[in-house]
Amino acid sequence: FQGIFVLGLPYAVLHSGYSGLLLIVLAAALCCYTGKILIACLYEENEDGQLIRVRDTYEDIANACCKKLCPSLGGIVVNVTQVVELIMTCILYLVVSGNLLSHSFPYVPLTEKTWSVIAFVTLLPCIFIRTLKIVSKLSQLCSLVHFVIIFVVITYCLTQVHQWSWAKFRLSLEFEDFLVSVGVIIFSYTSQIFLPTLEGNMKNPGEFRCMLNWTHFFACILKTTFALTAFLTWGEKTKEVITDNLPSFLETLVNLCLLTKALLSYPLPFFAATEIVYSCISEDNHSNYRSPLLALTVRGSFLLLTLLMAMFTPHFALLMGLSGSVTGAAMTFLLPSLFHLKLKWKKLSFLEKCADISVFILGFLCSLAGIVCSMKGLLDVFG
Repeated sequence: FQGIFVLGLPYAVLHSGYSGLLLIVLAAALCCYTGKILIACLYEENEDGQLIRVRDTYEDIANACCKKLCPSLGGIVVNVTQVVELIMTCILYLVVSGNLLSHSFPYVPLTEKTWSVIAFVTLLPCIFIRTLKIVSKLSQLCSLVHFVIIFVVITYCLTQVHQWSWAKFRLSLEFEDFLVSVGVIIFSYTSQIFLPTLEGNMKNPGEFRCMLNWTHFFACILKTTFALTAFLTWGEKTKEVITDNLPSFLETLVNLCLLTKALLSYPLPFFAATEIVYSCISEDNHSNYRSPLLALTVRGSFLLLTLLMAMFTPHFALLMGLSGSVTGAAMTFLLPSLFHLKLKWKKLSFLEKCADISVFILGFLCSLAGIVCSMKGLLDVFG
């Protein structure tokens, strides 16, 4: 998912100027922080003062926070939010795959929706994925493809260094365009949904914080370099998806790499969504939880749902923006800071409390701004 947003970073810098570069750094720091406090909510101190993992999922954290109000309310809200975001992400990959295929093979008389169906067929083996190990291997391949894309674009930009000019950066900002840039930059870092599972599957969970620091640091360096070099190369001509600025032969190559990345990225949100559904089913009926027929039915239903929504949902990009502003901001900023304050209030210092409250307010403002922009777009379309 991050790879799709990364390609829009130069366009975000076009509309945000120097502040966009600062936002890339700030977003990395904030998302790294919320990832840490979310994982901290999984642990409690025992009588000896040692940290013990007493919760396993985002749902467990939510239930612990709402146990006095309604024991299962928090888990239901979190699960619904996660599933909506994950499904929308899967649909986005199908839509993007259809778009990339149609642009890569313009002489083939097929529509984007038909290409999406072809991409869907290649994803059918996902119904047989049962473990995170398979997903992690596919994600590794996805990361390699991602680096190839970034390398190709940056290399081409470096060949055009003779035409770079810092005068292309602008200081004045248009508020609405700036809000779009904020959304693109912040949500290029989101990964909180997967962190509890990731930390729980690490051989040495004690290294999680260090891992999070280094991955966000390198992601920040890579994204800043990518956005800066691409914008300096094309300036005001920078397009929404930077690959559209490349020469035709490179554009086709990068589009095919993007297609590969989109297809390899699909299994992770797909697997996460089905696992959430399985955990809910297991609470009601343990005997059916491991039923192979039930597993195939749930996965097949999810696959079909993503295809149908990709095919028949009008103005999907605007709906994606609307749901992302709600679910993305909630899972990345609002809930981690809120849960951390609720579960750790007595042990937090004054500065830590201020940090959590600041992140919550910032997340709320970003969410509100994204909702307003998306609603305005939908009203313009339907009006």
